[in-house]
Amino acid sequence: MPAEYLVSKVWPQDRATLAKVDALLAQEGIERDANLDYTCAIVDDDLNVIGTGSCFGNTLRCLAVSSEHQGEGLMNKLITHLIEVEYERGNLKLFVYTKTTAAKFFRDLGFHEIARVDGTLSFLENRPDGFPGYLRRLSSSRRPGTAGAVVMNANPFTLGHRHLVEVAASACDTLHLFVVSEDASLVPFDVRMRLVREGVADLGNVVVHESGPYIISSATFPSYFLKDDVAVNEGHARLDIAVFCRIAAELGITRRFVGEEPASQVTGVYNRVMCEELPHAGIECVVVPRLEVDGSVVSASTVRCALQTGDLDTVRRLVPESTYRFFASDEAEPVLARIRAACDVCHY
Repeated sequence: MPAEYLVSKVWPQDRATLAKVDALLAQEGIERDANLDYTCAIVDDDLNVIGTGSCFGNTLRCLAVSSEHQGEGLMNKLITHLIEVEYERGNLKLFVYTKTTAAKFFRDLGFHEIARVDGTLSFLENRPDGFPGYLRRLSSSRRPGTAGAVVMNANPFTLGHRHLVEVAASACDTLHLFVVSEDASLVPFDVRMRLVREGVADLGNVVVHESGPYIISSATFPSYFLKDDVAVNEGHARLDIAVFCRIAAELGITRRFVGEEPASQVTGVYNRVMCEELPHAGIECVVVPRLEVDGSVVSASTVRCALQTGDLDTVRRLVPESTYRFFASDEAEPVLARIRAACDVCHY
């Protein structure tokens, strides 16, 4: 009769157990993710870690069971425990990224696949109507004529973002502008969304959307089961594209506009993969040259650096008036305090 194993929290200061967690993950070809806020483990009578799992936000990550104990229901125990932890935190909408070979296991446990990159990873959620419901809500904003799309973080909204939106909006009847909803940026989502809406309010054919949890930021994309940085960046891009293609089909989008980013390797990979993959779904990828001011490209990181040092003159040259008004007001003080306290505002 199999032993009755318990699932226990692993505290961050318990280095001995974490080392055993890392060893088990390594056996399964997984490296412990840098973005984790809860880890649990199952240990045997000799205190060997034979199963482990973790969370970050409302995502389940880094799940592994020793090959010697597979088939004993330990993975089910781990996932049940993590779901209970998430529910206690108030996270009822849960997501999991896993290898495609393990996707069926999660579907059997009640998760529903949103998208996959064949041979690499699957993206699933625990609600049967989560992504389909999001698509239905988007469909109400579908309009006659040609449709394009822009996806942006806007951390914060700059003249460069405005330029991209203007170029895209002039090339189609309706432009769907998606603002990444995840609060993984120095400028909080509610502020980013407000500044985007104010910054494009005069463009009548632009429809602004929250991305919800379905357009994934680099801060929360899981990298623990991909072999290197290039694989991580390509995997992230391909998953983003797989999700986006379903959104595009719902809204009749046939062009996606992206800003040129020659200095960023990550964005360069994204743009390359989009240019390769989107045409297969009947979507043209249009790379728009960056806006320059005084001989330099406008970037959100430059604006954040200026905000950190209190250089509002530079900020004013690089952002729309609505963005400047916000950062020059007392209302912006909590955001400015966060930026001033950050160690690296240029690449955050």
